Amino acid sequence: MEKTCPVCGGQGTLTMRVLWPELIQEWGLAPHEVDYIDRQQGELCVHCHASRRHVALTEAFRTALGDTRTLREIVAAAPQISVLDINGAEVISDTLSGLPHYLRADYPEVDLQALPYAENSFDIVLHSDTLEHVPYALRALDECRRVLKPGGTLCYTIPIIVGRMTRSRLGMPPSYHGMPSDNRDDYIVQTEYGADAWTELARAGFTQIGIHTVDFPVAQAFTARK
Repeated sequence: MEKTCPVCGGQGTLTMRVLWPELIQEWGLAPHEVDYIDRQQGELCVHCHASRRHVALTEAFRTALGDTRTLREIVAAAPQISVLDINGAEVISDTLSGLPHYLRADYPEVDLQALPYAENSFDIVLHSDTLEHVPYALRALDECRRVLKPGGTLCYTIPIIVGRMTRSRLGMPPSYHGMPSDNRDDYIVQTEYGADAWTELARAGFTQIGIHTVDFPVAQAFTARK
């Protein structure tokens, strides 16, 4: 039975490979890890091109709102929620931009470690596959908590290798998540996340933490309520 896309409500997927040999070698990925990461980033809704990563993030967003409608239906209803979208997540950002109180901020132009916004400003803060590029991830999570309103929710994804623990790439050869020809500094990987990734949220002061999985171990998204 085809699953319904929580972004657009469509059914059907297409799959493409996204990892390249250099990154597979740098991460030391086993074949089964290559397979689920390729699905995470390259298994797309045929209608809106939402990946499994986007689906996981959408599920986190819907949970934060307590709303089971598709993302497009939620935005069409124009809820009076304030959303800070850091770095964007393609189809999700395109959809959320229709909200009346939506703000897009791109890292590193806007520093996730020192957000230029007042305390208690947003109902939802979201970012996708960004935290692994930030030198001081705990500081970034603390900043997300600071700018959330009381009762607000942080929603985000990071690439996770579920069969290992988190490790810093400090002192290791540079590894990038952009295309190999790009090698831009903002694509450099600071942290390779593993099964203990959720503990950073607790260390940053969040006490209500959720993990949303899509076709485990393909994709996960986190929620953390202030």
